[in-house]
Amino acid sequence: MTRSSATLDRAVAIGSESRSRAWGLTALLVLLYVVNYADKAVLGIIAQPLAHELGLSASQIGLVGSLFFLTFTVGGFFAGALNRWMSLRWALLLLAIAWSVAILPLVVVASFAVLLVSRLLLGLAEGPSSALLHTGAYSWHAPAKRGLPSALLAGAASIAKIAVAPALAFVTVTFGWRYALVALAAIGVLWCVVWLTVWSEGPYIRSGKGADSAVAGEPAVPWGRIFRTRTFISGALLVMSVYALVAVVLTWLPSYFEVGLGYSRLQAGSMFAFPSIAGLILMLLSSVIGDRLLARGSTSRVVRVVVPAVGVLICGAILLALPSITAPAVAVLVVSVGYGFAASVFPLLNAAISEICPPRQTAGTLGVFLAVMAIGGLVAPYATGLIVDAAASPAEGYATAFQALGLVAAVCAVGALLFANPERDKKLVRGDAAVIGTN
Repeated sequence: MTRSSATLDRAVAIGSESRSRAWGLTALLVLLYVVNYADKAVLGIIAQPLAHELGLSASQIGLVGSLFFLTFTVGGFFAGALNRWMSLRWALLLLAIAWSVAILPLVVVASFAVLLVSRLLLGLAEGPSSALLHTGAYSWHAPAKRGLPSALLAGAASIAKIAVAPALAFVTVTFGWRYALVALAAIGVLWCVVWLTVWSEGPYIRSGKGADSAVAGEPAVPWGRIFRTRTFISGALLVMSVYALVAVVLTWLPSYFEVGLGYSRLQAGSMFAFPSIAGLILMLLSSVIGDRLLARGSTSRVVRVVVPAVGVLICGAILLALPSITAPAVAVLVVSVGYGFAASVFPLLNAAISEICPPRQTAGTLGVFLAVMAIGGLVAPYATGLIVDAAASPAEGYATAFQALGLVAAVCAVGALLFANPERDKKLVRGDAAVIGTN
């Protein structure tokens, strides 16, 4: 197929579907991602009542949080295989059902062993989902217009903490932590019913055994060529360091607000949303402005690498001051603003990575990229638990952990500024075929 015919076919295909349908299905994917992050965040919401009932230490809760990300990392490497074996419709349905099933055993048998196994299974089932969700959204949006869809998907974590976490905190305080888990499982099942009735893939990317490679517009390339690029390596290190901060927020932030800063359990669960509000606002602004700048001729490196990397540097500078802050309200503000500046790295770098690989390899490339990212979540929650247990006070321990996370992320941001360049690596990976599908 020639470039002109491939472009024409793609234009005809996208013209046959309304933009409202594209955004409606993107919203459905975002909703599943909200459920995904709510399943992650619920451990932070129920950590204190669960620890009290089961007699768990901070390091044990941290260990559970970290081991979740062990299987989450492993699961991420299966995204490409799932994308080849079955369509997105059935792959995401299977994963969503698995999440609901995985969180329920703890409701029946409450023990540390069951908690550990439940979170390990949940991590394995959630691992491939991020790459598949991005692939589904990207199938409806051209490469140059993926900033906003990426921001909406990445913003699902913020939406979960803004809208769902306070509700889960209320349920936990009012009815008990078991009801919070049951509610999440029910929401996952309801999403599956809607998904089966409305989903279809867009024209830019196809999945499953029957996918027509001609839709992708260009042949596959060796995987090593993609993974050895400086953009992939430095970008993966940067998102890994920021995801370590995200994992600690998911696992420990309500406990920090409650035990470290003295807020009530309901207040702590509600304030869980504050960093996410800042993150969501900055992600949406940077992505919308970025897409417009790309349309006006700005380079992908400036929009999708320099801007988020500078945001992470600001985050590192802000968190550096946290141990010296004694006013609880100021500490909440510092963590929230720092998190907000760092969060924009996810949608913009995901979009940058999707540029350098052929469309048909998007799911596999993002699967590996996001699996490497999850290594930060594997280490950070347990390390934070150890720091808190060893500190003179919980407040001091949490503040020190956040400070260390900010410094590591800042170092990785410098590395991305020096080495990441999507335009350069797109040419190295895809050669002459790189221009196909960009119109």
